[in-house]
Amino acid sequence: MKIVLLGYGKMGQLIERFAMKRGHEVVLVVDENNRESIEIEDLQDADIAIDFSTPHAALENISLCFEANLPLVVGTTGWYDHLEEVRETCLEADQALLYGSNFSIGVNIFFHINKMLAKAINPYKQYDVQVEEIHHIHKLDAPSGTAITIAEGILENTDGKKSWVNSIEGSGEEIIPKAEELLIESLRIEEVPGTHTVLYSSEVDQIEFKHTAHSREGFALGAVIAAEWLLGKKGFFQVTEMFDFNN
Repeated sequence: MKIVLLGYGKMGQLIERFAMKRGHEVVLVVDENNRESIEIEDLQDADIAIDFSTPHAALENISLCFEANLPLVVGTTGWYDHLEEVRETCLEADQALLYGSNFSIGVNIFFHINKMLAKAINPYKQYDVQVEEIHHIHKLDAPSGTAITIAEGILENTDGKKSWVNSIEGSGEEIIPKAEELLIESLRIEEVPGTHTVLYSSEVDQIEFKHTAHSREGFALGAVIAAEWLLGKKGFFQVTEMFDFNN
């Protein structure tokens, strides 16, 4: 594949390394240094684009790729308020986009089991649940997109919780969730790549379900695999559609 990288921070550089390892070629890198000068014609030699930029830039990149008829994998989060609008545009224009909060294989297994666990515990109302996410201090959004996906998986399979609320450690704002609210607690610690924990607590015990990333490499490899999966397809996809855990 000939790949356009949209965003060239730490993740973009890792994606480039894994793409080359898997026999692909990065033909264009777009970042804050050249973004304003990029035209549709600059994308014509590519087969697919991978975006790990910023929420605002991601929306601009999506529009540019749609205009260029270029399939796009979006790993950036923070733009999901526009998700339905982007989905409609993608389908109407017969384009291809795959998005996700986390492309790590391990995390997607975690997403699947998280839903199963929530469904299994749902009848036992003595358990209360919350989500904790820890990331490096450079992360711009809180809660993480991964934590939101985890929370949504719980909400889909739990009667007692209707929505999530976020508490950011050190923000000075105390969040006391209502009984029907699922708390996502966000912590920012040095260079932590990403740790997500689901806690089910009762008066007599606690169940912890946890995923710890040792580095960003799993995210980068997953993004390249996602691009390989998307190539040749049309439609609007979530990263979870790459995985079939039912067989």
